[in-house]
Amino acid sequence: MKITGIRPWLIKSPASYWGEYLFVEVTTDEGVSGWGEITTTTKLANRALCTILRQIGIAVTGEDPARIEHLWHKVFRSFTYMGSRGAAVECVSAIDIALWDIRGKVLGKPIYELLGGPVRDEIALYTHPNQAKFTSKEAVVREIRDIVESGHTGLKFDPFPHQGPSVDGEARERRDGYLDGSMTRKDEREAAELTALIRETAGPDVDILIDAHGRFDVPTAIRLCRSLEEAGQIDWFEEPCPPESLNALKQVREKVSAAISWGERGHTKWDFVPVLENKLADYIMPDVTWTGGITELKKISALCEAYYIPVSPHDAAGPINVVAGAQVMMTVPNFYKLETSEWNLGKYDHLIDRPLDVSNGNLKLTSRPGLGVEMNRDYLQAHEIELG
Repeated sequence: MKITGIRPWLIKSPASYWGEYLFVEVTTDEGVSGWGEITTTTKLANRALCTILRQIGIAVTGEDPARIEHLWHKVFRSFTYMGSRGAAVECVSAIDIALWDIRGKVLGKPIYELLGGPVRDEIALYTHPNQAKFTSKEAVVREIRDIVESGHTGLKFDPFPHQGPSVDGEARERRDGYLDGSMTRKDEREAAELTALIRETAGPDVDILIDAHGRFDVPTAIRLCRSLEEAGQIDWFEEPCPPESLNALKQVREKVSAAISWGERGHTKWDFVPVLENKLADYIMPDVTWTGGITELKKISALCEAYYIPVSPHDAAGPINVVAGAQVMMTVPNFYKLETSEWNLGKYDHLIDRPLDVSNGNLKLTSRPGLGVEMNRDYLQAHEIELG
């Protein structure tokens, strides 16, 4: 079997928070294809990745898709002198996931069986409330109760307003191209009030996870975390500072009591080593579509196991993002929970051949080979964004 090409599918979809998904198909000369995902948070990045993927496709055509480790390094090392993190490793991620999908299909096994076999029967989830519905206290209570009644035992939200007016839904830091890292006292107070309300509504048995989205400077992050600790028990404070400075993370870590979660912006095992060595996080949350794919997520999880640090993959994009992370976590002893963007994942139904089973707050994977899902090619073709 030989690879015949790599095809990016940039798809317009109302199900996506960003309005589009970026899927990747790896095709072979025996008619077996595999699917990956690489959805990013900006339209510019998605389009740039499509261009890179087409060039990588030329480089790997004719290769044996079963040589997953070899192809991981071949693609990754091709970018060494222009930056092997970021866009390069995201392309590696999508291709790697697709290659594992192909391998599972060829062998007739789900991917988790190829990674050592399951250590659990289902995947515990945490999820997000739809904060667009937070128009009143009553609306907040209704949304949180829906999550709790669905069986989820963990939920995550960002209580902090993105500073400055938005344009077409974009926060100031994305529009203006910089972060000032600040937060007003008024917005800090409102964030604490919202957190207290959610804790009161969810009750004491649900994990409350806070996402700072890596956008605060050191004193602001410390101040905000402390205010939420006082407002109500929080179970983690996620990415308090931008990822470029681990020293900033260390300063926050030393001044707050809440558990720190880090990793959705971490690329490859090498980014996670100093975080683990310097005791900078209590939870590690790599994204399988950004950190290096299934191959790398398994390795990062093993690193974390050696430090007794739980792994909780960031999986907030499309259905491949969710099931690829879940396939790995079926085999990981030090697993906490898997992220999903909503408690009801029916929004994916039009993209895949069968709905994901997330009943009672847990994802149940099937024994179908590969990833266990097939993309709806008719929908993809009808909604593909033409790039020229």
